[in-house]
Amino acid sequence: MKTRVIVVRCLIAVVLLLPSISFAGENNGGVYRQQVNKPVDKIYDSLYKSLEDARFYVVFEPDIGSNISRFAKKWGDDYNRNGLSEIRSMVFCNGWYANMVSNLDPDMLGFCPLHLTLVESGGKTTVLFNRPSSIAQNSPARELFIKIESEVIEAINKGLQ
Repeated sequence: MKTRVIVVRCLIAVVLLLPSISFAGENNGGVYRQQVNKPVDKIYDSLYKSLEDARFYVVFEPDIGSNISRFAKKWGDDYNRNGLSEIRSMVFCNGWYANMVSNLDPDMLGFCPLHLTLVESGGKTTVLFNRPSSIAQNSPARELFIKIESEVIEAINKGLQ
């Protein structure tokens, strides 16, 4: 049973990372990126609180780095080639916004919940947040996503101060 939970969490983590990986190389603004000269453990709690203060409630906290570290031996030279010291994520939701998205464009509920990823390297943390409006270009929910993004980015910035 415990192994199944670990596998499910790893799969969830991979699914959450895929959008970050697919947009990270693009220069279209699809990913909001903010870096601070602090390790993850020094900003995590304040970032969590800032999201919740903005009514984005954290519903899941995958520790992706710990989950994939279990495969270090199996993956060998392919494990953590960038030498990242931490990879964590916060999955969060605002029920009112989720309802509004469902009213405007149920196909965009793939962004409910939202997430951000924290990546630490060399004592610096990079916060990554996938911008739903970059995918919702022709969606009736695009303007709402722009508002949501603005509030999430404001919460990120406050949490990093």
